[in-house]
Amino acid sequence: MLTEKELNEINGGALKLSAGTFLIIGGVISFVIGFVNGYLRPLTCSSTK
Repeated sequence: MLTEKELNEINGGALKLSAGTFLIIGGVISFVIGFVNGYLRPLTCSSTK
């Protein structure tokens, strides 16, 4: 039987990603999607000044 301390010290095979990592990955994905969308469907400015 393992003690409570030993159970808390066990390292599994899961990736340890922080919130900052998810924000950076999300930002890069959003940029790439926006870039591709702007390249494939360029919209003109419709300013009526």
